[in-house]
Amino acid sequence: MTSELILASASASRQMLMRNAGLIFSSIPAEIDERAIDARLEAEGATPETIALELAKAKAIAVSRLHPDAFVIGSDQTMSLGARIYHKDKDMAEAHSNLLSLTGKTHRLNCGIAIAKNNEILWSAVSIAKMTVRDLSDEFVSHYLEKVGSQVLSSVGAYQLEGEGIQLFNSIEGDYFTVLGLPLLPLLAQLRELKLIDG
Repeated sequence: MTSELILASASASRQMLMRNAGLIFSSIPAEIDERAIDARLEAEGATPETIALELAKAKAIAVSRLHPDAFVIGSDQTMSLGARIYHKDKDMAEAHSNLLSLTGKTHRLNCGIAIAKNNEILWSAVSIAKMTVRDLSDEFVSHYLEKVGSQVLSSVGAYQLEGEGIQLFNSIEGDYFTVLGLPLLPLLAQLRELKLIDG
């Protein structure tokens, strides 16, 4: 690889996905106020897809300003059910309530991704996964949250698909990488296009 590649994130799962794909990169978290950007865009009536994309771009640009010669990857995800946008749960009671609101319904994980260089966005895209939650009883949700513990509060939706969260679902449409927060297939295609990895 001739140019430096930076992931603008501290996310362990995003780093794992990139490492597993054979990418050589640095990880530098973006210093942005995600919730302020999120709130402003929501107030402006932006779609969940647009919010995910704008957050991804904001992360990429923030790190690109500090490392202008590098190619910087930003990624962010929103979770939506119709017009409602979900955020990380504050506590287990909120996680319980939100999981019950998803029961028997199909929600979307909207994953934005962007590449920046020299403080400019070179490419961006949104990948969507449709997640259908099975019919869950109040008792099952209580038992599930008790079993998995407060670590689920670090993920929007209070599920981690790579663990026991898979038991919440009937079906998933979309790729696994999008669900984990990094649309790896379009990213790899773009890195080949930019001649940053072998074609």
